[in-house]
Amino acid sequence: MLDIVIVGCGIAGLAAAYPLGKAGHKVTILEAASVLSEIGAGIQLSPNVAKLLIRWGLREKLDTLAVQPEAVCFRRFDTGEIVGLDIFGSKTEEDYGAPFYQIHRADLHQMLYDLTAPFVNVRLNSRVASVSPSLPSPHVVLESGQVIHADLIIGADGIKSVIRACIIKEPEVPMSAGDAAYRATIDAEQLLRDPDLESLIENPEATGWMGPRMHVVGYCVRGKREYNLVMLHPDDLLSESWTAPGDVDEMYKTYEGWDPRLRKLQAMVKSVLKSRMMVHSPLKTWVHSDGRVALIGDACHPMLPYRAQGAAMAIEDAAVLGNLFSRITTKSQIPAFLRAYETLRIDRATKIQLASLALQKVFHFPDGPEQQARDAAMREAMSVTLREAQGEQVSREEQGNGTNTWLDKAKTKAVFSYDAHEAAEIWWSEHGSTVIGSTKATN
Repeated sequence: MLDIVIVGCGIAGLAAAYPLGKAGHKVTILEAASVLSEIGAGIQLSPNVAKLLIRWGLREKLDTLAVQPEAVCFRRFDTGEIVGLDIFGSKTEEDYGAPFYQIHRADLHQMLYDLTAPFVNVRLNSRVASVSPSLPSPHVVLESGQVIHADLIIGADGIKSVIRACIIKEPEVPMSAGDAAYRATIDAEQLLRDPDLESLIENPEATGWMGPRMHVVGYCVRGKREYNLVMLHPDDLLSESWTAPGDVDEMYKTYEGWDPRLRKLQAMVKSVLKSRMMVHSPLKTWVHSDGRVALIGDACHPMLPYRAQGAAMAIEDAAVLGNLFSRITTKSQIPAFLRAYETLRIDRATKIQLASLALQKVFHFPDGPEQQARDAAMREAMSVTLREAQGEQVSREEQGNGTNTWLDKAKTKAVFSYDAHEAAEIWWSEHGSTVIGSTKATN
């Protein structure tokens, strides 16, 4: 049994704590806040993460609290004309082994907390001031001055990670991506009373409106009881925050001239949060050289939300860590397992981090040749999708290679079909005996 400290009690921290605690390790989560809470916003859970949560026994809760969209749909910003479409619904589970869910962030956080609580000790008001990563006594120091020792320290403390500073020697300076986001939720009853909007609830889809320098994403959450809006626009903030209040009137004016249905939705918004989108360069390593401290989630691969993979990558990280450390038999194996974790995770997460960044430009083309080429490729992909839905056999060559990776079949399969648990199983079957042999020699 290891003594494990996880810094941060967000989605990444809870997801890591569950398999580690269930494996029998003593897990303590240190959380700076005095109360556990999550912001009022939705997130999307693609099949690659849904299959992990289902494996953890959360299928019933997901089916109750989340929404499975019938499609993902991309529209022109001003007219609402559909320029791209992919069919989800039951087809997603058939194709990728699990559903695609849309869920309120607070619901996912509570779900993970309830799952994890029996196996861990959560300490609130425990802000970490510094970390000492090296043997013989790895430890963190709280702002209160208390020292907490551990065999393994996991930094799940987000984009402003304190733990990251002990691993990355050169200062990590995030830059503005040039975008900020308004986030809001609307009571679904308001949409159901409007004939122009009721279909957004009755036939839920993830809708993206694409326009010059801006885009908007909308979808149902909370069992179709709320509608979530994320509205991206040019950045005018001075600091990095996910929880700053925004100005509803300012939000409404920003999208003047956009699709009348979207304008109706925005007119229903009572309050908004405003957050700044930051770009963080991919890290070269997530593990301290002494092999007792590692990063997970946004602490090591924060990404723009344009591919909807931030939470997914964090939970994939957690599944790999949990799988590997369920097999540990001696503390001397910790560095080897952390190297395996990094090997399994860093290339995939980095590729998706960069793909998310690339979509920023794709979604924000001004009207002109690039926008026309993007839309033409999306319409062609939509045509192929509709032909497939009618039972026609479509060759791989016809599936396209457009700039919008949401509608690229091969790229979507690479993201959605992946199973982080199975990846760890394969690694163990191929390399586990080597780890055991090398650590026996040092015991």
